[in-house]
Amino acid sequence: MKEKLHNLFNHAVEQLKNVSTVDEFEELRIKYLGKKSELSQVLKDLKNFSQEERASIGKFVNEIKGKMENIFSETIENIKNVEMEKKLKEEVLDITLPGKKIRLGHKNPIQIVLDEIQDIFLNMGFSIEEGPDIDTEYYNFEALNIYKDHPARSEQDTFYIDDTHVLRTHTSTVQIRTMENKKPPIKIISPGRVYRSDALDATHSPVFYQMEGLVVDKDINMAHLKGTLEKFIKTMFGDNIKTKFRAHYFPFTEPSAEMDVSCFVCKGKGCSICKGSGYIEILGCGMVHPDVLERCEINSEEYRGFAFGFGIDRMVMLKYGIEDIRLLYESDLRFLSQF
Repeated sequence: MKEKLHNLFNHAVEQLKNVSTVDEFEELRIKYLGKKSELSQVLKDLKNFSQEERASIGKFVNEIKGKMENIFSETIENIKNVEMEKKLKEEVLDITLPGKKIRLGHKNPIQIVLDEIQDIFLNMGFSIEEGPDIDTEYYNFEALNIYKDHPARSEQDTFYIDDTHVLRTHTSTVQIRTMENKKPPIKIISPGRVYRSDALDATHSPVFYQMEGLVVDKDINMAHLKGTLEKFIKTMFGDNIKTKFRAHYFPFTEPSAEMDVSCFVCKGKGCSICKGSGYIEILGCGMVHPDVLERCEINSEEYRGFAFGFGIDRMVMLKYGIEDIRLLYESDLRFLSQF
């Protein structure tokens, strides 16, 4: 029996020398130390021996089992160390190499210019007001003297939600709501998205950004309007920019005007951009029509006001020399990162 156990131990030792993986090791461990191994079977057969033989053989079996467990423990440690070294060599991570940079987003030039415009007007004492993108026909048209037969109310020009609601075509709706809810003096700007039923091309978009301003107080006149806008334009584009005002017509202002600035490209000499005039139209403005004031329950005999509005997208295109409005809405980082 003892010789048989010695041979069993020696066979296990010899076979462990050829083991190189954890799977091979586990297979041998079950063979020699598992519940159905020869060693376990010897322990089960001790009941067939006399008491004296059981004591002697049992002690020897435990000695062999202890030696076998030790040799198996040493072997598995060696296998794990070898596998770890192999893994470290194959999965080399050079921590001296620079990491991959995460590309961050970039402000759209519309937002850059909008922030700059808002800062200019805030420094001039204006406050910012906002309103809903979807508004009623009353606030978008009727309150501004744009009545039922006006061409702006055609479905070819305006996105109608239903018979009485539209996507606002300008932020003048905010001016009306402000005059209804606040008493003069009023000095606000109202930036935001507006919507027109225009086909998308290099200079038109069905969605664009607009900024409108409104001042209502006692003794306000056209000189205040011109001074405010000239201050804004020169702060925005530089003191060398020249301005001029041309008479125009808007239903909600009287008198009304359009403001032109000297061409950014030719500096007023005349080129294809300004069509040889030396000037570029940049915004519309005028004195608030008395009917609009009265409709908002502001006494037009006591108070007067001026209003102005311009497209922020157009300001961006002029400021940076961008010729296609579609570039502002494509979210291409190659384009946006230039600003």
